[in-house]
Order: sequence, then structure tokens, then C-alpha cells
Amino acid sequence: MSRAAVSRAAARRRRVILPIVLFLLTCVSTFWAGVAVEPSQYLELSARASSLMPIRRVILANYSDGLLYMATLLAILFAHEMGHFLATVVYRIPASLPFFLPLPITPIGTLGAVIGIDGRAANRKEIFDIGIAGPIAGLIIAVPVMWFAASRLDLREANGTGGMRMEMPLGVHLLIQSVGPEELRADDRIWLGHLQGNPLFVAGWVGFLITGLNMVPVSQLDGGHVLYCLFGRRAHWIARGLLAGVGAHIAWAYFANGTLSPWILMALLVLVMGPDHPPTRDDSVPLGRFRFALGLMSLAIPVLCLPVQPFSQ
Repeated sequence: MSRAAVSRAAARRRRVILPIVLFLLTCVSTFWAGVAVEPSQYLELSARASSLMPIRRVILANYSDGLLYMATLLAILFAHEMGHFLATVVYRIPASLPFFLPLPITPIGTLGAVIGIDGRAANRKEIFDIGIAGPIAGLIIAVPVMWFAASRLDLREANGTGGMRMEMPLGVHLLIQSVGPEELRADDRIWLGHLQGNPLFVAGWVGFLITGLNMVPVSQLDGGHVLYCLFGRRAHWIARGLLAGVGAHIAWAYFANGTLSPWILMALLVLVMGPDHPPTRDDSVPLGRFRFALGLMSLAIPVLCLPVQPFSQ
């Protein structure tokens, strides 16, 4: 059977109902996160009062913020996943529709989205293009959103400083230094309460976070695809070294400060998937100078987009 025939057969077998249901649930969970800012707080209030009134009040007060946060974040995630999906269509590689992952009890509202790809059907160049297309497409939306939102940060509209603070990754910090308010340029954390009324900033921050996580160069994450296509089997040792470094950070955070690092979940996920990237259909296909240079530059994305400690008290 030809690759075109395989691709057509895979398209006919794609799940449709489940991706749609998960997308709608993610719309609800991100809307709720945008409305409540700290959803767990209102869930606790409602549980104590045995009433949905606290939830109803915050929805009525902030529904416009919720809609803007939901639309912006889902646009970033949708662009990311469509980058992957359209690349698979171009190369006729079997792939699923995107599966969005709702998480309504967190300030983020989602775990992002994933797409299933039959990597065994793709060669080195194709896997590289499929892997890097998603992060680039997502950042094309996320960077302008964050630039616009950072230019409109106004701490005079603060809604208190309780709860949690968001740490600014290097890329966001550079944008704040360029266009943000003077009082934030020397700080790398912002209280969530300060950001009520600026849902675009939170959506851009989450877009950076998810893009940075995807571009961590290990396993079958987007960054893992890129790293393997650049260095072949040598990428296994780089990924293992990075994972060992994350493990050392987790151990240090626990024994020195008595806290569990948020990266422990990511490390466990990578361990479940396996840190090593599997071979492509043909590892001998050359990337060319442009792709090799682009791949090397893309490895800076986690450095620019990932905060060391996303949330703090």
C-alpha cells in the first residue's frame, strides 16, 4: 500500500467525537480559569457555603475576562497543534486530530493539547518539520499577545497580593523590560491578583509555558524530535543528561527547602515515555544547512519560555 493510501485510510479512522468533546471541555475549563484567576479559591468558598453563589458571582463579574483568556489561549494552542497537523498532511503522515486537555482546578485551566503521529512513517527531515512547526506556529500568536499585554500592565489596578505569584521566564522578562511599567522591570514575579483585568498577559504567559515545555529536548516531545534530527543517537545522551539535571534539581528543592518541584510531574511523564527518541523511517536523510541552523536556534526556546518556578507564594 502506498503512503498516500495509508494516509487516506488513517484519515478515515481518525477519532472526531472525542477531540470535539475535549475541546469543548477545555473551552469551559479555560473560561473558568480566566474568570476566577485562582479557581480553587472559589471552589473552596462554594463548598464551605454549600452554595454555588460564590461561583455565580465571580462569573458574572469577570465573564469578559474569561472569554478573552479562553479565546486567546486556545488560539495559541490551536495554532501550535495545527502547525503539527498541517505538516503531517503535507507529508502524508498518519496523525490524529488534536486532543485538548482540560484542567479546571488550576489557574491555567488546561494541560495543553497533544496530537498522535505515526513517527515510524516519517523520515528525519519530515519528523524535524513536523516537530518544529508546532512551536513556531504557537509563538507566532503568543509573542505578539505577550508584547501587547506587557505594554498594558498596570499595577494601579491591582486586586490585592494574596494567593500565588507567577514567575516571569526570560523571554517575558525581556518584553517587560522593553515595554512594561517601570516598577516591574526589576522584578521577575507578579501576583496573580495584579493580573485581573489583563487576561491577555496570563494567556500569553501560559502560551510561553506550554511552548517551552514542548520544546524541552527529551523523549518524543517537540524538542526531542528536533534534538534527535540534529544529532541522531547522540541526542540520547544529551536527553539523559538533561533528565539527570532535572532530577538533581528536584532532589535539591526537596532536601534544601522541603518543597516538591513542579517539574517532578514532567520528569515522571518523560520517564513513562522513555527519555530516548526512537529512530525515524530513514535517519540518513540530510536536513540541510537551513534546517540545522533553525533547529539549533529552536533549542533556546525552553530557556526563553520556561520559568524555573512557575508559581510561588
